[in-house]
Amino acid sequence: MALFTQEGWLFLLRWIHFLSGITWIGLLYYFNFVQVPFFAETEPAVRSGAQQKLLPRALWWFRWGAMITFLSGWIYLLHTLPQRGFASGSYSWAILLGGILGTIMWANVWFVIWPKNKLVIQNAIDTAAGRPANPAAALAGGRAGLASRTNVAFSMPMLWFMGTASHLTLPIPRSGVAFWVICGIIMALVELNALMATPGKGTAKPLATVSNTLWTGLVLAIIFYLVFEVIR
Repeated sequence: MALFTQEGWLFLLRWIHFLSGITWIGLLYYFNFVQVPFFAETEPAVRSGAQQKLLPRALWWFRWGAMITFLSGWIYLLHTLPQRGFASGSYSWAILLGGILGTIMWANVWFVIWPKNKLVIQNAIDTAAGRPANPAAALAGGRAGLASRTNVAFSMPMLWFMGTASHLTLPIPRSGVAFWVICGIIMALVELNALMATPGKGTAKPLATVSNTLWTGLVLAIIFYLVFEVIR
């Protein structure tokens, strides 16, 4: 059977990667484009009920979609990158850049967004039961929101380079060190902003609205593309 071959195994990995990725990124966009604006406008009792009942279910699919996407993607890359190398074409450069962006997004899900939202969920449960509110819950929600908006911004160049790997030939950087140093600095600055900036203030303001977040993601995609063109 075709599936019981090396080619079939790689196809299954890609299929799993696509399916889990659609689940993960779809929920990421749902949170940012639908749920957060809804929570900002709805009554406290409705918001509290959604935080207790809806949010845990959505976050379960969200974080495990991220995990399966992360694992299947890197297993696939570990099979294919050694065969393709970096000299024969731009595929390896583009797919690895997309994979690194996706890895940062996965880390944000598991080590920032999920832990911070656990505080938000528990606070909603406690206050509904008449217990005192946790003063750290508001800041935790803001930090989770900033990390989530950062993931939306990262998702645009991530999907760009996942697509260009197979469907658009890019120039091969003449200096791999310069290419990865520049890309690494850009990713580090954006991620440090997610981890350290005050939500809603200062350098976090470009991610304060959905439209600004989308523009930020588009600018990041263009910047990474220009890095390919400049270091050619």
